[in-house]
Amino acid sequence: MILNFFDQFTSPCLLGIPLILISMLFPTLLLPSPTNRWITNRLSALQLWFIHLVTKQLMLPLNKGGHKWALILVSLMTLLLTINLLGLLPYTFTPTTQLSMNMALAFPLWLATLLTGLRNQPTASLGHLLPEGTPTPLVPALILIETISLLIRPLALGVRLTANLTAGHLLIQLISTATTTLLPILPTVSALTALILLLLTILEIAVAMIQAYVFVLLLSLYLQENI
Repeated sequence: MILNFFDQFTSPCLLGIPLILISMLFPTLLLPSPTNRWITNRLSALQLWFIHLVTKQLMLPLNKGGHKWALILVSLMTLLLTINLLGLLPYTFTPTTQLSMNMALAFPLWLATLLTGLRNQPTASLGHLLPEGTPTPLVPALILIETISLLIRPLALGVRLTANLTAGHLLIQLISTATTTLLPILPTVSALTALILLLLTILEIAVAMIQAYVFVLLLSLYLQENI
């Protein structure tokens, strides 16, 4: 039973070839293709409005130097959002439940923000490792603590996204299994469990959207510290 619950987090294979790459590229097919007109229908108008809203929120904490990252951040937000939401559909696979994928997204972008700060303003970037007014005996310990907190940021980004989505998928599967098991025995309890399942699904949709936004927002805050 435990193995069956965790089978949903394994990448499906065809002829021994993992299909995770196809599941990662599929959300890009949902984006509107470029035409001679900016807006062709209500769906494209809604997509443009959403992208404009996300871009505005992500660029608020950044100065003009960080606006060059708008395309990367908004593209990452769109990719994570569509993958998270598509993963809630039945018989689908969610790549963002894999820590390896989330770390592959978090570590290079975090490292890029760090290298940007070291290149543009090395003194200010290194100054974050030692708060102003620190007593001399505490300087080595604080530098060590701040360095560890700096290096753990990409791990926190990846683990946060993985843990939230994995916990939500496990809860949905557990409650759906209980619903189908109780249906022939206790129909009333099964109906109440199905109602809980519906509310949990709505909550997971919100979690999928919030976690994608938080992932990119934290990256933008890390970028603001280094520009």
